[in-house]
Parts: sequence; C-alpha cells; structure tokens
Amino acid sequence: MRAWLGVSLASLCFAVVGIEGCSPRAAGDELFPLAAGAQWRYAQVTEMEDQRIERRELTLRTLAPESYEDARAWRRRSDDGVDYWLRSDASGIYRVASKNDLQAEPVRDAQPRYVLKTPIAVGTEWQATTSPYLLRRRQGFPPEVRHEHPELPMRYSIESTADVVEVPAGRFERCVRVRGQGTLRLFVDPVAGWRDLPLVTTEWYCPGAGLVKLRREETAGSPMLLGGTLTLELQAWRP
Repeated sequence: MRAWLGVSLASLCFAVVGIEGCSPRAAGDELFPLAAGAQWRYAQVTEMEDQRIERRELTLRTLAPESYEDARAWRRRSDDGVDYWLRSDASGIYRVASKNDLQAEPVRDAQPRYVLKTPIAVGTEWQATTSPYLLRRRQGFPPEVRHEHPELPMRYSIESTADVVEVPAGRFERCVRVRGQGTLRLFVDPVAGWRDLPLVTTEWYCPGAGLVKLRREETAGSPMLLGGTLTLELQAWRP
C-alpha cells in the first residue's frame, strides 16, 4: 500500500528473482521483484465499522524499465490507473515518482519512499508518508479524511524474516513482515474531543513472489467517524 495505497495502500502498491540489468544484485530484489512483464493479482476486501464489506480484484504489472530524470527506473502500473517508478540499489527498494490518470506527468517524490530498506533484518527501520485511506466522516463532504490530511508520517520496521504465510496463491516461507505505525489527531466527537487515531499497516514479502499479503487498520470507534480494515491477498502471479 505504501507504493500503491500509497506504499501502499495506500501504500498503499507490487516475479522473477533479481532485476534485469542490475549487477551486482541489489538487496531486496528477491522480496520485491521488478522484472519487466511480471504480474500480480490480488483479492482486496474492505470491512468498514458499519458492517459494510466491499470486495474487488487488483492487478499490478511491471513494465519495461525506462529513463526517469536521467536514471533507470522500473515502472509498475495498477489496473486502477496509477503508475509508480521504482529503483533498487544497495540501500533497498524505493519509489521515486508516481502518476495517476488525471496527472499529465509523473510527480517526483521529495524523498525516496522505501518499500524495503536494508539490511533485511529484524529491527531495520525507516520513515515514509502515508494518508488515511479508510477513515471517513459520517456527515459532511467530501467524507474521506485523506483530503484534509494527504501526508502523515509513518514509521516502518522489519518485525520478522521467517514468517509462514498462506494465501489463495499458495503457502510461502521465509517471509519478511513489515509493520508501519502512525497516528492522526482528529476531533472525534463532543464527548471524547480530540484523539490520536492509529494507522497501522502490516505487509508480508516472500522470496520470489514479492508482496503476498497486506493488512491496513484504521479504527475510529466514534459516532462522527467511520473506520475499517483493508486486506490484500495474492491470488496468482506471473513471473
């Protein structure tokens, strides 16, 4: 989600081992493959606090590498019309620009937005921005809170490098679990007043397949606000 949700979802954003043309092989390539022609299909389920459930499929494709600002970048496109430009080096995998169908040109990130940062080890941390993807106001327009808070700091950390994950695409071992945590201070209601609402993302990256599962949690618990949970699970992928 960071790289597509915004990494995302947000990010939120995601197989052949290794990256064409990179030598020596950059760290993290096996966990986030960028080879041209690869494709991932995910089942996305959104469960809101008012008991509404929405289901859809999301497909991501990696296109041929191209030049962006005089350096090579790999372009990844989602079927909802968003493109991301990514690079890989010894520091990890990171996004450098993004573009949606309403934008004429890619928008460069002010700072690299890491998907995975080296070393790939428990305790590695980094920071990137996010926005609230699920929080909505029950009254008012537009209802989406993200329009008022488009960029919030979120701190990511590698919590495990040995998770076992089962999704519709199969069973994966030696997966890296990344957790992102942030907060958004909002006026929730006249009784509770202002509260820090948690924004939590958990992502699983597995050797060869890349991102196989993502869970985003934004809890409101307020009569004025609506929160929820979004889950992505890999259904199939094509190297």
